[in-house]
Amino acid sequence: MTRHRTRALILGVVIVVLIGVPLIFTWGGPRVVVYCAHDRKFAEPILAEFTKRTGLRVDKRYDTEANKSVGLYDDLVREASRPRCDVHWNNEILATIRLERQGVYAPYQSPSALPYPAQFKAADHTWTAFAARARVLVVNTTTVSPEQTPTSLRDLVKPEWKGRLAMAKPLFGTTATHAACLFQAWGPDQARTFFERLRANDVQIVAGNKQVAAGVGVGQFDLGLTDTDDALAEIDQGRPVTMIFLDADAAAGSGQGTLFIPNTVAFIKDCPNPDGAKKLIDYLLSPEVEAMLAEGQSRQIPLNPQVKAELPAVMQPARTARAFPVDFAKATDAWDESQTFLKDTFGLR
Repeated sequence: MTRHRTRALILGVVIVVLIGVPLIFTWGGPRVVVYCAHDRKFAEPILAEFTKRTGLRVDKRYDTEANKSVGLYDDLVREASRPRCDVHWNNEILATIRLERQGVYAPYQSPSALPYPAQFKAADHTWTAFAARARVLVVNTTTVSPEQTPTSLRDLVKPEWKGRLAMAKPLFGTTATHAACLFQAWGPDQARTFFERLRANDVQIVAGNKQVAAGVGVGQFDLGLTDTDDALAEIDQGRPVTMIFLDADAAAGSGQGTLFIPNTVAFIKDCPNPDGAKKLIDYLLSPEVEAMLAEGQSRQIPLNPQVKAELPAVMQPARTARAFPVDFAKATDAWDESQTFLKDTFGLR
């Protein structure tokens, strides 16, 4: 057999073999694609451990702090007819519910989801909530004494905080979620009044929750509305700040409480690698991952009752705080109304 014929035969065998290989096996090996709104520095070690255990490469697309969760939302809607993503790891539940309603997700009953209470799972099994953060007040302790420190969200509109409070742009991420939740739980009239009073009190609008916390940490602002993970980052750096779980001791029926916002994980309809997607979802909902998120730098609050993670002292109030009485599905209904109002009130686009 000539060298030319030998090469041709080898090439033919290779082509036949490749035709029989599933398309998910690219030249880089098997992979699963996740669109992830959770902070990269917290998500990367978890996804790397998944690859180490399964051999399945994870291709990640993250959002940006200034466009938190919105960019990935738009991508998923745009790609719905030809998905590129297998798993959506979101950190903002209202966007998850909106995507569910648009048919972007498909049902998957993960065995890892079984221990989670029903309130943390979609009725159609398209998503499961896990690992929550709280909306908190970060306070600069060099400029605000313990006696002065606000303990209620409604305190922030008082005259003594004029120009001293920072808040992330309320069109993205958990700040937008917080606003929609207020519209649902308080009713539109009370929520509008609250935000109008914040504007009149010269609340400082910055790019994101991270910038809120960092600004308080360096003394640019005295107070800031942010999330637990961003507040903890300043505490870990030794900044002169403390973290307040607002309305943690509110009375039952008062319409007050600390807002807890969970992560969610969802299975993308007609995704390229459904088997890989299921493996990743099972892993992300495992007790081990919730424990990693609770005991790592982000200190996420476990929602699986089987997880017995150790939380640092600064996070202990999360265990006993009264949860803000919100219905996330109804808050999603209030999304458009709250967004239109906030854009007009704060002159944002």
